Amino acid sequence: MSAYIRSGDREWYKKRLNGGILCVVAAFSILIARLFHLQIIEGEEYQRLSLNNCIRLRSVPPSRGLIFDRDGRLLVDNRPSFNLLMVLKDAAPVHETIHRLSVYTGLPEGELLEAVNVRNRRNSYKPVMLKADISRDVLAAIEVNRYDLPGVVVDPQPKRFYVHGPSAAHLLGYIGEVSPGELADEALYGDLSSGDFVGKFGLEKSMDRLLRGEPGGRQVEVSATGQVVKVLRTVEAQPGLNLFLTIDHDLQAKAEALMDGITGSVVAMDPATGHVLALVSSPSFDPNDFVGGLDAAIWDEMLLNPHAPLENRAIKGEYPPASTYKIVTAMAGLEEGVIDEKSTAFCPGYYEFGDRIFRCWKKSGHGTVNVISALSQSCDVFFYQVGEKLGVDRLAAYALAFALGRATGIQLDREADGLIPTSRWKLARFGEPWAEGETLPVAIGQGFNLTTPLQMACLTSAVGNGGPIPRPTLLDRIENADGQVVEGKDPQAAGTEMRFLPVSPENLDLVREGLRRVVNGPHGTARGSKIEGIEICGKTGTGQVIGRDRSEDTQEVALPAHLMPHAWFVAYAPAENPQIAVAVIVENGEHGSGTAAPIARELIRMHLVSGDERTETADV
Repeated sequence: MSAYIRSGDREWYKKRLNGGILCVVAAFSILIARLFHLQIIEGEEYQRLSLNNCIRLRSVPPSRGLIFDRDGRLLVDNRPSFNLLMVLKDAAPVHETIHRLSVYTGLPEGELLEAVNVRNRRNSYKPVMLKADISRDVLAAIEVNRYDLPGVVVDPQPKRFYVHGPSAAHLLGYIGEVSPGELADEALYGDLSSGDFVGKFGLEKSMDRLLRGEPGGRQVEVSATGQVVKVLRTVEAQPGLNLFLTIDHDLQAKAEALMDGITGSVVAMDPATGHVLALVSSPSFDPNDFVGGLDAAIWDEMLLNPHAPLENRAIKGEYPPASTYKIVTAMAGLEEGVIDEKSTAFCPGYYEFGDRIFRCWKKSGHGTVNVISALSQSCDVFFYQVGEKLGVDRLAAYALAFALGRATGIQLDREADGLIPTSRWKLARFGEPWAEGETLPVAIGQGFNLTTPLQMACLTSAVGNGGPIPRPTLLDRIENADGQVVEGKDPQAAGTEMRFLPVSPENLDLVREGLRRVVNGPHGTARGSKIEGIEICGKTGTGQVIGRDRSEDTQEVALPAHLMPHAWFVAYAPAENPQIAVAVIVENGEHGSGTAAPIARELIRMHLVSGDERTETADV
């Protein structure tokens, strides 16, 4: 019995052993067959892939959004360009490749090496930017010698192009290569890398996130020299959004032509909506110079220019508002009851205050004036007395309520606040109490007062439209690449609350009548800028550059050109239901009636005509 069991066990073990051997043989057979297929049949192809190629991820930059004027005329475009890159891992030895690249293309070897040294702080498989926007000749030289330049890559990219050069440069802005400091801001620039371009100034900066779009990518197979062999997968980039501005390009160009050779600023806007129709800061610059890197000589020239072409005077220039501020003083005096429609003052050409004499701009005086004639003739003596009765703090309260002394919130960065002085401000700033005599120059827009051209355009708009203070805007609408309007993208639109001048309609009408007579009255300071058929309401101003004590008879002392007063003119038209408000300042222009008012007149004339007549006006 035991012998039978032992014999059965042997048979069972033998069968199990044979089965195991068969499984092992089958497994090895499959493995050998697979190895044969991979190494013999497809060995050459896989050897090529393993030895000579690798898979890389390449970023695909999005097309930056375009910018148009209110009528759909293109202001900022993209044009094709080619950037020269190098993948350091593929280019080894790097110095030899750089040398050959310099020989073939004529590009300075030192500049190429410097680019590698400065930007070689990343993964050696990621391309390093050697030179942006290479010429067609350089591109051809690289293509001809491609196989002798391992690791050298030419990357086609859209390049920013400002269609009208310096026109509207301060509001459009410019782009530049993203800086290390910006790259450290993950929230804003987390999807970018060194060599990418972002907005640096103007709308290009403030609207950068909308204009930039979303980058895409490609999974590519590259050769040992870094050349693309095959595109394996593509994720398309999402183009940036297109901006349609409120700017009227014709009016903008006209304003720039009128300001040619003049240092100053012009702001024109729609009083009802706050739409900015033109925004000029003169002198200007060409933003195309900044695309791809600014030439050092051009940069030095801009920095050394005494007229500061890079400064946006429309929003950043802070000037004494001069007699344009009498609009504020008049409304404050009427509302506080220190004057009314029948109040008069006699102007002999000066006003005695204590032991000091404050002089009027007209040495012979204006005689007896009321608030309307004082505005139309810009009588200093009348407003000295109004300011004295109000005091600086009440006057400042109205100026602040009229939205002076604070940024307007327009979609541009670096906007200045200006300054509306108060007794508390002076004590904090200088450690001295306010002297009553200091209120008199403040009441006529001198002293510590500072405003920007944009703020004065907003104030003028509010007077013209009957009280609502418009919030200035540069954006009419935002569209995607398919032409569909995108809502909720304007950071200024949400939460905008309408503000109003704290003035009764009756008092506002008195001020508006005074402004109407400035241009249309027989004694108005800007009567030379009258347009037949169009009633312009405005106010001239002469803002002192240096402090000149009005208690002294110094008005006849000659000053050098750069210390001459600034010339102001603010206006709206037509008198009823105005369609345009303008603020013009000419630095060192001396008299607003002679230099600033004619510029405003021509812009108003152009805006209020149409068709062929407007075309002729634009060409004048």
